Amino acid sequence: MSLWIWILAACAIAYATKLVGYLLPERWLETPWVSTLSHGVTVGLLASLVATNAFLTGTSVSLDARLVALLAAGVALVLRAPFLAVVVVGAAAAALARLAGLA
Repeated sequence: MSLWIWILAACAIAYATKLVGYLLPERWLETPWVSTLSHGVTVGLLASLVATNAFLTGTSVSLDARLVALLAAGVALVLRAPFLAVVVVGAAAAALARLAGLA
């Protein structure tokens, strides 16, 4: 089976999933467990994307300037800095870490 068939199948599944979401009765989506589940899945997906981008290079784990940037941005978030400041702090931390030799 070629790669394009798999891509088209994934697109069809994503479209069908979204369509089912629109077709469900609204009262089903307002139950507390659905809300809790959807928030948990969203947080888990975001956390896994951040971890994957911060710690993996290809198929190997690497600890480099991205980790320093993530930690600096985390500290800025804990200190309740505005979003733009968090981005600038993370970028500056990555630049300084790369300047120091963490590539």
